[in-house]
Amino acid sequence: MKRIFLGQLLAPQKISYKSALFQSRSRNLLLFRGQFDAQSPSDCSKAENFKLRFEIINGVDDALRVYDHMVKMKSMPCVREFNKLLSCLVKLREYSTAIFVFKDICGLGIAVSEYTMSIAINCYCSLNSVGYGFSLLGWFFKLGLEPNASSFSPLLKSLFQGNRIDEAQELFRKIERFASSELNVVLYGIVIDGLCKAGETQRAFELFRVMPRRNCSPDNYVYTSLINGFCKGGLIDSAVKLFYEMLRKGVVPDVVTYTSLLHGLCSLSRLQEAKFLVKDMVHCRVYPDVVVFNVLIDALCKEGLVDEADDVIFIMVQNNVVPDIRTYNSLMDGFCLLGRMDDASNVLKSMVGARISPDTFTYNILINGYCKSKKIDDALNLFQEMVDRRLKLDLPTYNTVLQGLFSVSRCSAALELFDEMQARGHKPDFFTYCNMMDGLCSNGQVEQVMSLLVELESKGIDLHQNYYNIAMDGLCKAGKLDVARALFNDLPSKGLQPDIVTFGTMISGCCQDGKLEEAKLFFVKMKQKGWFPNDLVYNVLVRAFLAKGEFGEAAVFFQEMSERGFFPDSSTSVLLLDLQKTRGNNSILLNIINRFA
Repeated sequence: MKRIFLGQLLAPQKISYKSALFQSRSRNLLLFRGQFDAQSPSDCSKAENFKLRFEIINGVDDALRVYDHMVKMKSMPCVREFNKLLSCLVKLREYSTAIFVFKDICGLGIAVSEYTMSIAINCYCSLNSVGYGFSLLGWFFKLGLEPNASSFSPLLKSLFQGNRIDEAQELFRKIERFASSELNVVLYGIVIDGLCKAGETQRAFELFRVMPRRNCSPDNYVYTSLINGFCKGGLIDSAVKLFYEMLRKGVVPDVVTYTSLLHGLCSLSRLQEAKFLVKDMVHCRVYPDVVVFNVLIDALCKEGLVDEADDVIFIMVQNNVVPDIRTYNSLMDGFCLLGRMDDASNVLKSMVGARISPDTFTYNILINGYCKSKKIDDALNLFQEMVDRRLKLDLPTYNTVLQGLFSVSRCSAALELFDEMQARGHKPDFFTYCNMMDGLCSNGQVEQVMSLLVELESKGIDLHQNYYNIAMDGLCKAGKLDVARALFNDLPSKGLQPDIVTFGTMISGCCQDGKLEEAKLFFVKMKQKGWFPNDLVYNVLVRAFLAKGEFGEAAVFFQEMSERGFFPDSSTSVLLLDLQKTRGNNSILLNIINRFA
């Protein structure tokens, strides 16, 4: 019987599987050689023997031994048996080997099937070679075969994973036009999930509504993808509505569905609904795993409900769900946020008791808590403990300790740690430099900040506007307005432009130095540069003019502030009340106070 089959891929003559498999992986895929006659496929009388051999394949060597036996048989097995072997290699994730076996099968003159071709396409896509996958798709028609859903699935997945969204949608439209019979829930699921992950949830939802008209009922995967997409887009109400529609349609949610919805509810602090959802899971016999509990515990801790989170951990243990490191980290972070450092420290001890090794992130949480509570010695002890345990000291660790040292005015220790950090091979990042400059400025060491700026400029390190904002703020507060002004004027030569913080800093510095006319000039220049003053800027100007007794000027800024929807802050309010007691007979001042009231 004459059949159409795939031509030899590597050479006209028969090629042994060993030479095909073990040649350089970088060899390009050669063109198909067209059509030629093949022997009739042998019967599968020995299929049971092969079945036993396939079942014991545990690695690539086992698979190659089976293939060696197959190709040496006098009566070669049919393509179905070779498909089983290729499937085994795919399960082992030996995609490259599967492709070379596929090539050799074609070289042996075996008529491949749609399933064989689909496996090969899947392997190419798994190796991020989607172009070769499309080449094989083109050969379906030349071989008289028809691509099926299994052929299209890996191509669609690869396009979405490669963020080639438009190409994926175009492929799907072509499938709808030319191979609509192959459309099934799997293909719809791939497209809907891909669109949701790309932030195109609304477009995915429109496709979801088309499915019933195509006699294709959405399954759990489709609903879960959409629910997850809505939640990540902040459309929690749409996600909840779809969840209940899912239940009405008889589609059973799994733990992934519940986890997606739980994430969405917790992200918006809708904790009562989140807790009800967990109870509903248990009622529906979808038992929460550690991931579900961790989501709820983390949300409770961020809302300050740490004791309630501790109760959830007790429920976990009762239900034989073992807390993991994330569980403990969330609880520890919750205690630190409330300043309950003894409880946070006890969580660390509980981890050790539960034979869970604290990691760098764990220590960073506790160190940060101690630094915020001004218990810097406890933080340094933990820092040393990390060194002793040979845990990785990352930049967040150093940044936290540096900030803590500056907060208690231990500048010398901070500078030593900064040098030590670099000696250990850690390159300071944006946050490190900001911490250093802000800490030095807060402790009146503006000269050190200027030296650091000069060092950054000389090393060619990327300069950031925020560095100069911090320096100018420190200079203004130290009464060095002239130096701050010079730094401001020098910004364009460094490729930087002042932002709203820069202008606000200079306005505040001028007001502090009594140079109110210069402050007004900065205010005008700020607007000319396209920056709209914020409430901080207005309050600084209003206070400065009020304090100097220039109530008319203060009233102008106050009116503009009010028209923009800003209100006096606490400092401005206190000043207004004090002036009312001493200068309450001034009509302009009274007008400001009445408008404020």
